[in-house]
Amino acid sequence: MMTKVELETFVEGTTNYFEKAANQPASVGSPYIVQDGHPAVQEFTGMISIAGKRRGVVYFTASRPMLTVMLMRMGETELTQDNMCDLVGEVANTISGNARRDFGKDFMISVPTVVTGEPDKVLTPDNVRSFVIPINWRSHSAQLVVCLE
Repeated sequence: MMTKVELETFVEGTTNYFEKAANQPASVGSPYIVQDGHPAVQEFTGMISIAGKRRGVVYFTASRPMLTVMLMRMGETELTQDNMCDLVGEVANTISGNARRDFGKDFMISVPTVVTGEPDKVLTPDNVRSFVIPINWRSHSAQLVVCLE
């Protein structure tokens, strides 16, 4: 079970990412636990598998409109599907990478896997509850899902 301090690591990683990369801070809603089933998935999802001392998955899921505005704020002029996939993977990777720095070398992260429009391919372990961290940026909403043993 994740501790409050561990969850705060992911919240801080998320807010830092938006402040630095998207040049505008995001607000983070109250994290909640998914009681039944799997967390919701939006159009683009960047997933990181976690191994080592903790096992599970961390993913960032966002809509096309949110990623479009983020790319524009970053100065990107090519608002392609590929660039949106790269961005959603980068967000997940950066947040997980920051967690690795805080949790140590036994918190091993994979390279990002990106899933577009196929929520049945975004899987969380059945025996572990998922924490969902709502992320609000401008008029858009995304979620960071942390599902760790």
